[in-house]
Parts: sequence; structure tokens; C-alpha cells
Amino acid sequence: MCGIVGYVGEQQAQGVVIEGLRRLEYRGYDSAGIALVDRGTIASDKRAGKLANLEKALQDHPLVPSTTGIGHTRWATHGAPNDTNAHPHLGRSGRLALVHNGIIENFAELRAVLEKAGHTLVSETDTEVAAHLVENELESGADLTTAMQNVCRVLEGAFTLVAVDAQDPSRVVAARRNSPLVVGLGEGENFLGSDVAAFIEHTREALELGQDQVVTITRDGVEVTGFDGSPSEGRRYHVDWDLSAAEKDGHDWFMRKEIHEQPHAVADSLLGRRTPEGLLHLDEMRLTDQELRSIDKIIIIACGTSFYAGMVAKYAIEHWTRTPCEVELASEFRYRDPILTPSTLVVAISQSGETADTLQAIRHARTQHSRVLAICNTNGSTIPRESDAVIYTHAGPEIGVASTKGFLTQLVACYLLALYLAQVKGTLYGDEIGNVLDQLHEMPDHIQRVLDGEQQVYDLAKEHTGSRSVLFLGRHAGYPVALEGALKLKELAYLHAEGFAAGELKHGPIALIEQDLPVLCVVPPQGRDQLREKMISGIQEVRARGARTICLVEDGDEAIAPYADVLIRLPKVPVLLQPLVAVVPLQLFACELATLMGHDVDQPRNLAKSVTVE
Repeated sequence: MCGIVGYVGEQQAQGVVIEGLRRLEYRGYDSAGIALVDRGTIASDKRAGKLANLEKALQDHPLVPSTTGIGHTRWATHGAPNDTNAHPHLGRSGRLALVHNGIIENFAELRAVLEKAGHTLVSETDTEVAAHLVENELESGADLTTAMQNVCRVLEGAFTLVAVDAQDPSRVVAARRNSPLVVGLGEGENFLGSDVAAFIEHTREALELGQDQVVTITRDGVEVTGFDGSPSEGRRYHVDWDLSAAEKDGHDWFMRKEIHEQPHAVADSLLGRRTPEGLLHLDEMRLTDQELRSIDKIIIIACGTSFYAGMVAKYAIEHWTRTPCEVELASEFRYRDPILTPSTLVVAISQSGETADTLQAIRHARTQHSRVLAICNTNGSTIPRESDAVIYTHAGPEIGVASTKGFLTQLVACYLLALYLAQVKGTLYGDEIGNVLDQLHEMPDHIQRVLDGEQQVYDLAKEHTGSRSVLFLGRHAGYPVALEGALKLKELAYLHAEGFAAGELKHGPIALIEQDLPVLCVVPPQGRDQLREKMISGIQEVRARGARTICLVEDGDEAIAPYADVLIRLPKVPVLLQPLVAVVPLQLFACELATLMGHDVDQPRNLAKSVTVE
């Protein structure tokens, strides 16, 4: 996720663009840059770090006056966050400047073609490839709109591209595929932005673009076409949110917005993971196949929500690779003198990449000559830098302290790691891996379906504003989901909440059951050994003692109905992938309950987004 601004009109573009970037800085703060069209040339500047670094550079070395420009705040995906990889990127001759949000899946093949033709690319990004391609089209005689259309037809992945041509200051051209872009409609001026926050101070009239569309803005109008050049149109609407709500896409909390971004985040985390031959491919897997084949034990280390993602990963790794896997709290790991060898793979899961406990744990593992793989959302952070390999989750910035889309994308990364190990070790056939990947690619639609039923969960939260305790039950991969659901209530609603493995009920926790106690039960899918039947037994046990049973159960499973006070339906998915859909109602429940109780959902008391001290 990155912040993009485009402007053409009568005002000074630099001021409009910088102001828009400030409104969008929550979308990316690894670097920022701007490009202006100036009498046949591109004037640009870009700086690593927060927007303030760029603003200071522009204050010290002002750019020329211009009424056409683009800008970008970056959340790094391809390439470390530094000045060189920051956007905008220029074409070969510097005629074109381009900014980009998303991932271009086939950039490596396109880069190879450009380099063979004599192009020198100076960054590590996929974006620079697009800049060179669009400029090639310009120099072949196309105008900027046609050039963008031609290039978009050869790009694969999800992307928003916005470009300016030094020889055509009258227009800014953009394109989108599976990545956000909205047009702001003004009088004698028009705007582009990743969302309406970029231009809400100037206009509240907006145009929403469809998939695979190119938009050209000038002072006098807006033209929309398909990638094939055919005439098209967007959906016009009026923005009645204030600026705070605009930044949150109309939601009351960043957390709620991030819950709703999960289908897109999961899709982004799956982009570019297959080769043209159909093999699973992980960009930053710097460990060789031989090194991975020598792994005889895996230890996952993490904290909080990331720890629960690791618990799900254990089920997948052991099932798909037949390799023993342990999951440990990073804060406890190095203090128990763990047994580590060069054949041990330590997997460190951290949303920020700066978690102090996890960082110290991987440093200990490296002193024991174990290999370390990081699963992380933040490109260039410390944990990936100090690891042998990394899988980036591509969730984009997560502003809410309580992790939501961070958790789901960590799950996706864990599944990808397990499948990659199975591919290397030969424990699954290629068609079996392909089948699971196909199922993963269906998950964004499944998650969206759960989100479409959010009102039932909100009504449920309203019924439980007086509850002082809530229990969660799960089995197999549903057990970590129960733990995560309980953690969300602790973090946000400040309630006593506990998650249990349902089979442990009779070993103590059942003593907690009392009349009308809400118990949320994650029911395994049908047909998975005896898991579901044993879960039903647990539900019956707590209901017989007066508990109010709220059951998350897959479509078509009617046998649960007699034992459930409330049924929340989930899409039919395999048991190992069920956490991706089952956790979503629990996130919504915690968010809504905390809201109704008057708590600050985005910044819960006593908590910080990243724990950087032990």
C-alpha cells in the first residue's frame, strides 16, 4: 500500500501534491517523492524516510513552479526503502516520471528484455520497469494515454500507475488493476489519489474507477478508457465524510478499515508467487534447495498475535512437510537453552520487523549456526536484514494497534512457506501444491463474504456490552483462532477473555462455565477425522451448564443448530485454511464491542504497535 497523488490545474502543483501526500502518509512512510512538469523537462526530488525529509529538501532546494505534478509516499515492496528505490522513477531519457502502488508480477522478465535492449535500471524496484516501458511507447510516437494503455496490457499483477510526460504538461495519466485509485473532480483542475483524503480539502466530487481502466485528467476534464482503448466511464459520487473519516475510507476506526482491507491484503500477499511453469516461487528465499532439504527441525518464534499465526503454521508445516515443528514465545526462547543445530530452521514472525524479543531470539539462533527465515510486513526492517531469508506479507501499513490484516497475511506467508518446503522436500506432488494454491487464491472472496455478513456480528456485540467474561473454544487449527479471538477482546474491550482447546474443557476450564456466559465456538469443517464430532461434544457440555453458545460453522452443517444459541456461517474451506475466515467475525466482534463500550479502538490503553524493548 502506497499513497499516490496527481494534479493538473491552476494552482502550484507542488503545494497541492505535498498537502495530499501529508494526508496519505498513513499509507506509507518509507520514502516520499514528487515530480513536476517544467517546460519540457521533469523536475523531481525524492527522499527515504518520512515525508518531512522530502519537505526539508524542497525547502532547501525548491523545485520550479509548475501546475502539473505527481507524488508518492512509499510502503516498500520490491527493494529496500532508500533514496534510489523511492518514487517517482524516470524513464531512460528522463522524459517520463511515474509512481506506482502494487506489485508487477512479471517485472523480472520485462526487466531482462529492457536490459537486453541496452537500458540501465538503477533501482531494485518493479516500478522502474514500468517507467522505462511507458517512455519507450512515448518515444515511438504514442501520446501518454495510449502509451499507458499499451504498457498495461503486458503487465501482470495488481497495480496503480500514475505518470507525467515532460513534453505534455496538459495531462496526468493513470491506470488501475486491483489497486485503489480515485479521481477528484474540480473546477479548472482535477486530482488523482489513492483515496479521497488526497484531495478532500479541494473537492468533494469524486469518480470511482473500475478494473483495468486508464484515466486521463486535464484542467478541463476527465477521460476514462479500458486498457484496450475502448471508451469507458467511472462512477461519480459525492464525498460527505470529514477528513478524519476520509483517511479511514469512511470507517470510524483505522482498525475497522483494516479489517475490511483483508480480502485485498490476502490477494496482494499471494501475488507473484508462481512461476510461468506453475512452481511456487518466493522472491526473498535466499536459502538454497539443498539447505532447505537438510532442515530436520523447524522452530517458530513470535509474540502475541504473530505467535498464534505460528501455531497455525505448525499444523500446516507438519502436515504438508512431515518435518517436526515447534512454536515458542520469542520472549522465552533463548532463556531455556534451546537445542539448535545447523539443520534447524528458525522462523521469526514479526509484523514490524523490530520486535525486541524476536530480534534477540534470532540473534541467539544465529550464534548456534541455525538458519533464520523472517516473516515480516516491513521491508528493510531489522529482523529481515539479520535473517537468511524473508517472506514479506505485503499487508501495507497497519495503523490500528490490534493486528488484523497483519495476522491474516502472516497466515498466508506461513502457508506459502509450508508449501514451498513441501515442494523442495518432495513431500507433496506438484498438483497437490497447485490445488492448495488455488484454494488460497479463493480466500479473498471467502473473506469478503464473511465481511458482507458483519451486521449479524455487530448485533451480537450489542447484546454483550454487559458481559464481563467471554470464552472461546477451538480444536486443531481453530484453537489458535480461539486464542486470537480472546486476545482481541482483551486488547480492545478490556474484558476477561480466554481461549481454550475444546478437548481441555474437562481438565479444568469447565469450572468457569456459568449461566449465560458467552462461549464462542470455532467448529471444524465436516469430514475432518473426528474433530467436528468432538467439538460438538464440547459445545453440548458447556450448553448443558447454562452457557450461551455462539458457533462459527461452515455452510451446510445443520447438525450444529440444535446445540447453538447463535450460528455464524462461514464459507466451506479446508480445515487448515479455516483460520483465514474464522477469525474475521471475532475481529469484528471485538472492534464493535469496544466501540459500544466507548473505548479507543485504534489506540488501546497501555499498548504500543511495536514492542521494541524486552
